[in-house]
Amino acid sequence: MNSEAAQVMEDNLNRVWNERYPGNRLKAIEKIYVTDANLYHVGDEVTGYNAINDSVTATLNHLPPDFVFTQLKPVIINNNLGRLIWGAGPKGQPPVATGMDIAHFKDGKIKSLYVFLD
Repeated sequence: MNSEAAQVMEDNLNRVWNERYPGNRLKAIEKIYVTDANLYHVGDEVTGYNAINDSVTATLNHLPPDFVFTQLKPVIINNNLGRLIWGAGPKGQPPVATGMDIAHFKDGKIKSLYVFLD
């Protein structure tokens, strides 16, 4: 479970949060999250595939188009919880912001994702 859960978190960062096209992102969300998944981040709490997709779109629309999320440390899994430390900033540059994702897993997919901004 640990390596699979870590891969799910990495896929979430790369295929959801770094995907600017909502159609592609929705397909990734459907593979990575359970149907009634929750996303919690600063000022936002949503449930379900479409709401998560819309929330990520809104977040990405507030960032410059060259910004990407980059994993800064290995994912740590503790039973059914995972932590991924990330940075955000212009591609190929040091991050201008950092944070972490805490994921609660159910049946190998993300049930809840809590996004913390440092």
